[in-house]
Amino acid sequence: MSAGFPSPAQDYLDGKLDLNSYLIKHPAATFFMRMTGDAMIDAGIFDNDLLIVDRSIKPQNNSIVIAVLNGELTVRKIINNQKGIYLKSNLKENSKENNLEVTEDIDFSIWGVVTKVIHELHR
Repeated sequence: MSAGFPSPAQDYLDGKLDLNSYLIKHPAATFFMRMTGDAMIDAGIFDNDLLIVDRSIKPQNNSIVIAVLNGELTVRKIINNQKGIYLKSNLKENSKENNLEVTEDIDFSIWGVVTKVIHELHR
């Protein structure tokens, strides 16, 4: 005997949602990093967001990457065009000044590609 309404979630009980399989495509090459700072706010990445980074993916033009610049990790969008390789923060203010050209005198490598961002809505 029912004494109420059925659960609205009952229609969605097709199977369990496995967040690992949804968020992580290459487990052995995937890492979590915490964003610090506001350099990527206009890309939807905020201070204290959790970044899911895959080291097995080759970055494409406009990928958000974890770059190593002179020994320090930074989160930037990679721009690769006929003029060269640039790392760009996504702050609209002074947008041209936020482009760093990767030159031979800079110790530079790509550590991984950001594949997902977990952003807390209520703090």
